[in-house]
Amino acid sequence: MSENQIEIIKTLQNTDNSDNHLTPHQIVSELDKYIIGQNAAKKSVGIALRNRWRRQNVEGALRNEIMPNNIIMIGPTGVGKTEIARRLASIAQAPFVKVEATKFTEVGYVGRDVESMIRELAERSVQVVKEEHRAEKQVLAKQFAEERLLDILVPPDRPADPNNPNHFDMTELTETREKIRKLVKKGKFDNKEVEIDISSDSSASMQVVGPFSLDEMGLNIQDMMSNIMPKKTKKRKVKVPDALRLLEKEEVEKLIDMDAVILESIRRAENSGIVFIDEIDKIVSGSSSKGTGPDVSREGVQRDLLPIVEGSTVNTKYGQIKTDHILFIASGAFHVSKPSDLIPELQGRFPIRVELQSLTEEDFVKILTIPENALIKQYQALLKSESVNLIFTEDAIKHISSTATIINAEVTNIGARRLHTIMTTLLEDIMFDIPEIIKDDTITIDQKFVEEKLSKITKNMDYSKFIL
Repeated sequence: MSENQIEIIKTLQNTDNSDNHLTPHQIVSELDKYIIGQNAAKKSVGIALRNRWRRQNVEGALRNEIMPNNIIMIGPTGVGKTEIARRLASIAQAPFVKVEATKFTEVGYVGRDVESMIRELAERSVQVVKEEHRAEKQVLAKQFAEERLLDILVPPDRPADPNNPNHFDMTELTETREKIRKLVKKGKFDNKEVEIDISSDSSASMQVVGPFSLDEMGLNIQDMMSNIMPKKTKKRKVKVPDALRLLEKEEVEKLIDMDAVILESIRRAENSGIVFIDEIDKIVSGSSSKGTGPDVSREGVQRDLLPIVEGSTVNTKYGQIKTDHILFIASGAFHVSKPSDLIPELQGRFPIRVELQSLTEEDFVKILTIPENALIKQYQALLKSESVNLIFTEDAIKHISSTATIINAEVTNIGARRLHTIMTTLLEDIMFDIPEIIKDDTITIDQKFVEEKLSKITKNMDYSKFIL
C-alpha cells in the first residue's frame, strides 16, 4: 500500500460522522421548510431530539438513568404526523423505522411480533452505517480496482523480452502501466472487452422454509454459510468501463470492516434510533366495548409493546439491542377512542401528548406554495423537464385550497392528502397531452381553469367520494 493510500485511510478514519447537534429552535426551523403549522408538535420533537444529545453529554452513571420522553401525536390523517417524524429522523441522521400498530398481533397469534420493529431498526441502522463506510472507502477502492484492471491489461508477469522469458524489466513495465492508466482514464479503452473474475456467493440463494422468517429467528443464515462454504468466483467478459465498475464495487466490499459497522450500528440504534408507531389508536379498546374478544387481542398487543417501550433487550441477527434509550413516537387519529384508553402502564411511557390541528384553507395555500417540496413546485419541476413553464395564479391556488377544504368537510377529512387528489384531477389532461398535443412553452392555471375542471365534481358530493 502506497503512502498516499495510507494517508487517505487516516483522513477518512478521523472523519466525524456524529449527528448534527441542532438546537430546538434550529430543529423547528428545519421542520418549517417542509411542514406547515403544527408548532406545538414541532416544539415537542425539537426538545426530545435535543435532549438525546444532552443525555449523551451527561457524565457519570446518571446518563443511563435519563430516559427519553416518548411522544404521542394526536390528530386526523394528513395533518403532518408522519412527516414530522420522518423529517426529524433525517435531521438527526438517525436510524428510523415507521411501523403500523395494526400489523402486530399478541404472542400466540399468527402475525408480526412487536420485537420485529427493533430488528427492522437494526437492519436500517446497518444499512446507513455501511453506506457511510462504503462512501469513505470509495477513493481507495477505485485505486485498487484500477490496479486490478491494469494487471489484466498489462500482466505483471509478462516478460519484457519475448526472446528471453526470464527477463523482466520493471522500469519498462511500470512505464507501460502508467501509459495504459492514462489511456483508460481518457476513455481510449472503453470499447475493449476484458475477462475478469468476480466473486460469487453460493450461499446467497439458500432459503429456509418454515413458519418463521430469518428476521424473526434473529439469524443470518447467509453469513453463517459463507463462513462454512468457500466463496466461488466466476469469469465475466465485459467492456473496460463495466469491468472497472464491477471491480470497484467488489473492492469496496472487501475494505468494509463489518465488525466495526455492526458495532457502530448497534450503538446508533440504541442511542439515536427512532421508532414511529402509526395508528396506535387502532389497538386501543374503547371504554364502551371492553371485554369483547377482538379488544382482548388489542390489549394483548399493548402489553407486548410495553416492555419494548419501557426498555428491554431484543435479539437481532446483528446482536442484542437495548431499547431503553430508543425514542418512540406514536400517532393516531383517536376518533372513537382517546389516549387515556391505553393501558395505564403504556400511557406512562408516552408522557408527552401533542394534539395536531386540522388544516385550514389558509394552511392549504401555504402547503401548495411554501415548503421546499410543495406540490406546485413538484409539478413545475416535472413539466420543466419537457421545457414547459407551469404558472399558477394566486386566485387559482386559493380556489384549489377552498375546494380541498369543502371536500374534506363534506366527504372525508384526509388533510393535505386531499390536495394530491385535486391536483392530479386538475392537471390530468395537461400531463397526458404534453408533448404530443400541447406544445406551449408556458401554461397558466387560473381560477377559470380550476373552476371548469372541478365544478362538475364538487357539485356532486356523491361523485366526489370516488374522484376526490
